[in-house]
Amino acid sequence: MFDIYIIIFVALAIVIFLKLRSVLGQRTGRERPHHTYSARNAARGTTSDNDVVKLPADTMPASTESVSAAERWKGIAEPGSFVAGGFDAIARKDKLFDANHFLSGAQTAYEMIVLAYAQGDRRTLRKLLSREVYEGFEVTIRERESKGETVESRFVTIEKPDITAVELRNRIAQITVLFVSQIISVTRDKTGTVIDGDPEKVTDVTDIWTFARNLPSRDPNWKLVATEAG
Repeated sequence: MFDIYIIIFVALAIVIFLKLRSVLGQRTGRERPHHTYSARNAARGTTSDNDVVKLPADTMPASTESVSAAERWKGIAEPGSFVAGGFDAIARKDKLFDANHFLSGAQTAYEMIVLAYAQGDRRTLRKLLSREVYEGFEVTIRERESKGETVESRFVTIEKPDITAVELRNRIAQITVLFVSQIISVTRDKTGTVIDGDPEKVTDVTDIWTFARNLPSRDPNWKLVATEAG
């Protein structure tokens, strides 16, 4: 049986990473989110099955149905917490839901999104963002391009992400993730002059992102539906 959450994010790693591998290998292309990201409130986007790559069945984790409540979300949510309760609600609708695989995939998506955003890679962003979040990102990218500005950024570290909220609204599951990273980022104008950031300075960045998925849908993809600077 295939685990849809591995499918989602590994598919992105296969399809998108190959295109961006030279940059991903250097972990570059990061722009400060609180300067340019357009935060949205639970905006729902469309999805596509074209990004799905099936994995061998023997790599899939077991269903969470047979795991005790105390062990099911171990290391991610405390038993009896609101987050654990949200996970339980999602698992009742989706028997294959695995929080660890979701969190790992969310970090992969985080890196890919910020990289694509800095590079102005609209094709990648369309695959990973809801329509409304994409529109906010695209406005800023277009403004940056019209001024001839370029971004040179590099990830220094990314801490293990934390899930801060889980909610099931009717059929829509929403999971909010806190990302803390350290980056070096600089923006240059069309003459190459630095207009923002410092090529020698490491900056701490905190992002709070919400991913959503329609659980009954045959589409397994989670999409970024809201962003907020921490």
